[in-house]
Amino acid sequence: MVRGAFAAVIALVVIRLIAAAWTPLTFDEAYYWMWSRHLAGGYYDHPPMVAVVIRLGTMIAGDTPFGVRVVSVLLTLPMSWAIYRTAELLFGGKRIAVSSMLLLNATMITSVGLMIVTPDAPLLVASSFVLLALAQVAATGQGVWWLAVGVAVGIALLSKYTALFFGAAILIWLVAVPRMRRWLLSPWPYLGGIVAFAVFSPVLFWNADHQWVSFIKQLGRARIEHFNPVYVAELVPTQFAFATPLVFILGTMGLYALARRNPGALPARVLVSVMFWVISLYFVWHALHARVEANWLAPVYPAFAIAAAVAATMVRWSPRTQRSVDFCLRWAGPGGAVLFVALVVQANTGLLSGYKRDATVRSIGVGFVELAAEIEAVRQRTGATCILVPDYGTTSWLTFYLPKGTCVAQRAERIRWVNMPEPTQAQLSGKLLLVGAINAAGQKEWQEAFAGIERVANLTRKRGPLVIEQVEIDLLTGPKGDVLDRSPPPELGGR
Repeated sequence: MVRGAFAAVIALVVIRLIAAAWTPLTFDEAYYWMWSRHLAGGYYDHPPMVAVVIRLGTMIAGDTPFGVRVVSVLLTLPMSWAIYRTAELLFGGKRIAVSSMLLLNATMITSVGLMIVTPDAPLLVASSFVLLALAQVAATGQGVWWLAVGVAVGIALLSKYTALFFGAAILIWLVAVPRMRRWLLSPWPYLGGIVAFAVFSPVLFWNADHQWVSFIKQLGRARIEHFNPVYVAELVPTQFAFATPLVFILGTMGLYALARRNPGALPARVLVSVMFWVISLYFVWHALHARVEANWLAPVYPAFAIAAAVAATMVRWSPRTQRSVDFCLRWAGPGGAVLFVALVVQANTGLLSGYKRDATVRSIGVGFVELAAEIEAVRQRTGATCILVPDYGTTSWLTFYLPKGTCVAQRAERIRWVNMPEPTQAQLSGKLLLVGAINAAGQKEWQEAFAGIERVANLTRKRGPLVIEQVEIDLLTGPKGDVLDRSPPPELGGR
């Protein structure tokens, strides 16, 4: 049973590697790839772990979509072992351990979330090891495991600031379980906190050197200025899809069972519950005023998968309910694999929607290889020395897909590129191409910055017969001042 389960995980990894090589980068992946070329202790948007993961991959397979993604996909293997071992320690037995591992791998948050490399990918993996280290504390009673907790939490913090909620979850666990309260008077948890702080310290130093801009940007999102409960209504359906329906049903039943049916020991039940609910309730709060992207809940999924396995293997249900549970457990893995393959085929071809527009067309760079070649032809024809772009996503895509060494720069939001060398004065003093702006000649920003704005091309990005977007190319001449807009970001009082 165990060997077969790990063989299934390896087979899924192979499928994801094939999909990773076939699927063009999303604009966020191209952005993080640019980070990986200039590693630093932090960045405007996030901590640096996603850049490290991509850098390791491109060292193996080069600056290709496969190279960007290969290490993230391979991290499925240690993550799967961690969740297997965690379930075994907390609830005992191979069956729940195998079920937890397979159910986690059945989710879209694992299959898509580890193939499309964002900060949530290393956070998901680190979250599995946070849970494993805490399970070791509960199972062994040995204080030294708190140092492992500190390392895992520190790596999670290097991935995304959401990991700060692990501190609250751990504290609630220690207070809520009588047997665990002794740790509050032990030096070990505090030593673990020091270790986590030390691992996270590069991010602190970077922010101290940059007016704490990344902390201000991300932590400021928790503030509610205008209520808009419509986003709460989106939260459950998106998680229903990202968990996949069958795993979502089991996970929901498992959370209920952990609260009301008492399967397993109290420390195990409370640990799984708090690791799910603390972060989930924060995002419910966040959804009161802003959209919560589905992948943001990645760190709760290791606990959710264990809860799903509890429902499937440890709880006695009524005969009718048990048949439904058995069905969900049997088909969750195959169903998740089919959904993943269907999503990849749709994103790359549009076949399943009859070549009509869907949610993936703008974020995934289908058609960008051809578009970049056309833009390069326009650049050579006009003799432009640098390409200016209004947004960071197109800037990153163009840098990835244009010939290496081509000057590409986002004119505004320079804080995004603070770790990277700027274009030279020679590159900015010649003719410049503006890519992607709509009617640049009629926009005040560009009129104030350049004396001459001339339309030189109208291009299209396509997925099969579908036109994804129209791309306008303008030739800019006669800059009236600094070509790059160096206004501070809004977090530091800029416009």
